[in-house]
Amino acid sequence: MQFLTAFLTGGAICVLGQLLIDKTALTPARILTAFVVAGVALGALGLYQPLVAFAGEGAAVPIAGFGNLMAQGVRDALREDGALGILTGGVKSAAAGIAAAIVFSLCAALFSKSRDK
Repeated sequence: MQFLTAFLTGGAICVLGQLLIDKTALTPARILTAFVVAGVALGALGLYQPLVAFAGEGAAVPIAGFGNLMAQGVRDALREDGALGILTGGVKSAAAGIAAAIVFSLCAALFSKSRDK
């Protein structure tokens, strides 16, 4: 049941993104940014964590989960480090994901051949 809940929740988030791409004039970059900002806002308000508790990785893996992770990191760092935590907490909490994105992008660039569209 856990897998089904995660699959349906993650799928619903992806369907929402696809509908925004298909039915609006928004570019994919703007939609991506909107999902991250929505994750930060919902995480800051404490509304995204119950969704993660319900759906598990189905809510944590999509890009809105990245925004939630950053909001959670800022909240924790603010408590521990004071005002400096506002600047460092989000990046510190998401450092592993950011580093993985950089390394995998580098690998893709090294092992693939670029071409014009």
